[in-house]
Amino acid sequence: MMMKCGMPTSVQHTTQSRQKTGGRGRLALASLCLMAGLSGPALAAPANNVAPATQSAQAEAAPAATAPVMAADTQPAAPSAQPVIPQDLSVLGMYHHADAVVKTVMIGLLLASVVTWAILFAKGSELFAAKRRLRRELSALASVTSLDEAAAVVDGFDDESLSARLLADAQNELELSAQSADINGIKDRTSFRLERRVAAAGRHMGRGNGFLATIGAISPFVGLFGTVWGIMNSFIGIAETQTTNLAVVAPGIAEALLATAIGLVAAIPAVVIYNIFARLIAAYRHLLGDVAAQLLLLQGRDLDLAANAGTKRANPQLRVG
Repeated sequence: MMMKCGMPTSVQHTTQSRQKTGGRGRLALASLCLMAGLSGPALAAPANNVAPATQSAQAEAAPAATAPVMAADTQPAAPSAQPVIPQDLSVLGMYHHADAVVKTVMIGLLLASVVTWAILFAKGSELFAAKRRLRRELSALASVTSLDEAAAVVDGFDDESLSARLLADAQNELELSAQSADINGIKDRTSFRLERRVAAAGRHMGRGNGFLATIGAISPFVGLFGTVWGIMNSFIGIAETQTTNLAVVAPGIAEALLATAIGLVAAIPAVVIYNIFARLIAAYRHLLGDVAAQLLLLQGRDLDLAANAGTKRANPQLRVG
């Protein structure tokens, strides 16, 4: 029975020993697995701690590597990339930094302004002196009754007296027409000569007024030409620098607008002085015309008196009045 129902005793011992050995093996394997699971995080922790240290080292090395590049870019490249902007934006400073064409325009306009003021002082003093002299001579001739009395009065005038020249023309025409009996013809010829003398004196006094008219008319356009040229150069600078920064082109535009300002400074006084002189010269010609009319009146009186005297001598029985 024992043999049929169970295994031999040696076989049972062998089987039990194998079971014990397998149980020990499984226990050892479980122990190893447990130890591996516990030591995994511990071994991974140093790897995680090494990564931040490596990243911090790289972060510290990055500024050191980029610093020389930034220094190299900022030191030599900045002056060549941006144009030099003048710091002195006064009138004289803008003139020094302006283009050659704009400088030429400014100098020309300044010379025109100097000419304007020179004409003002020179022609103004001459015109006022001539008008004062004419008024004095006209008042002196207002009380005379013949050309002979006028000649006596004119002898006291200076050599530049226009009244003396007008009187000389009237007396010369009487001498040239001494053989003529046409009194009206003598008066017409004398009037024509006196009118020409008055016109010549007016043209002489108006010299320089044409310069004022020219300066007043073209100075704004000359200044505008300088402005257009300067603004053109400013836009060329924008294209070359490839920047829209207003500080780059503002000095050039200011220099260009300075040319227009100088043009207006030259034109406005020229126009005002021209209008003043035009009125003064017209008044001067009117005074000189009054002197010529006074001399023509004296000549006509002398001719009429001479004609009446000749008529009386030719007809003794004729009574006047």
